[in-house]
Formats: sequence, C-alpha cells, structure tokens
Amino acid sequence: MRFRRHPKLNPIRGKRDGKVISPGPPSVIPLFATPFCVVSFSGSEALNGVLAPLFADHAARERSRQAGHQASRYSSRDDLFEWPNEPVQELKNGIVEAVMAFVRSINDFSDEQLNSFRIQARSWYTIVGTDGCVPSVSYPNAAWCAFYCIAAPPPSPTRFDSGVLRLHESFRTTMFSDATTARTHMPYQPGHNTWRPEPGQVALFPASITHEIAMMRGEGELILVTALFRFVAPGQTGIPWW
Repeated sequence: MRFRRHPKLNPIRGKRDGKVISPGPPSVIPLFATPFCVVSFSGSEALNGVLAPLFADHAARERSRQAGHQASRYSSRDDLFEWPNEPVQELKNGIVEAVMAFVRSINDFSDEQLNSFRIQARSWYTIVGTDGCVPSVSYPNAAWCAFYCIAAPPPSPTRFDSGVLRLHESFRTTMFSDATTARTHMPYQPGHNTWRPEPGQVALFPASITHEIAMMRGEGELILVTALFRFVAPGQTGIPWW
C-alpha cells in the first residue's frame, strides 16, 4: 500500500463549502495508565544499618552450604516476612503500611472495606554485587510488587543504568513509530522506565509488569527487599496458588 502525499493539507484548519472550520482544544486522558509509586521512609538509616549486616551474615552462612552459588548475586528464600527478628518485622510493617496507603490512593474503598481484606505476601532479600543483576521477571499471580532499598552504591560514572530497576514496556510493541510518537511526554512517552534505588525508599507497581535490576557496573553492593502482595476480599474464592 502506498500513501499519497498531500503537500497542501493543513492539519489545523480546513475548508468546506467556503467556510473555515476550527477544532476546539483536545481532551486527552491517560487511557492505559500504570500506577508507579515511591515512598520514602523516615528514620530508615538506623533500621537499614541493622538489616544490612543481618542479611550479609545470613547470606554468608547460606552460601557456605550451597555449591555453585553466584558470587555476584544472592537471593534468600521468600519467607523473609516470617522471620521473628524485630528489625525485619519493623520493615515488614512499614512496607505493608506503604502498600495500604498506595492501594487506598488509587481505589474508592472505604477504610472499613480495605481493612476487611486479607493480605497475602511473600518477601525475600537480594544482594547484588559487581557484575551482578536480577534477570527480567514478572509475577502474574500477585497484584503488587514492592522494592525496598537497604543499601546502594554510588552511581557508576560510566553506565547511567547501573543497578537501576528497569520496568519493561510491552503493550505498545506493535505501535508504529514516527516523529509524533517517539517524543511524546509523560505519561505517554514510549519505552522502558527506570528507577534508581535509594536507601530508605520503596517502589510500588503492578507485579505483572516485567522488570529487572540492571547489571551493576561498579564497586559496592545493592541490597534490596522484594515483596509481593495480593488482597483477598471476604468470601472471595478462586485465588490461584502461588
């Protein structure tokens, strides 16, 4: 199929029967908007200072029992929120509170309704070292994903994307790209999006989004806590096992 060029076509004004027509202002809405939230925790320095060595010691013990483990990355089992340690439970309560506030802000539930939901959660910590990464993944059986940063090295001077959380865009993969689609502003800007983990901050987004931690190019370690959440309403059935 060939498109004819119309050099005299005016995209703003046209004529019909000698009359000039003029469109009104456009009404644009973000039709397929995706919520992404960042929450900063006050008083996180002291808590992170306790959790970092706790996780490092735990990882060292577990690595000594594993054959062929990756030196550049370690992930714990997904029972972190079940640890009885007071600092871990304090972090759990903080992340749950942040998730509740996030969910409340994008829904019309009353506090009574929201508090009636049963929360299901899984969580683990990950230590990413030099040349380490977390490969692309998504969690279709969870509703929300949280990334809390305990420690992060300085940004790499050579790779701006070193150690960032990258969220992959997928729903516009077949969209035609021209001069008007490639440079649109947020929230319509095409392409992947990134968030640089900062100690004491948690990022929240739909768990179905494919995401990764980009390869660490530099010295130091990135320590993250990942948590998956879903809410079960009273009487709700059919939730798949995860």
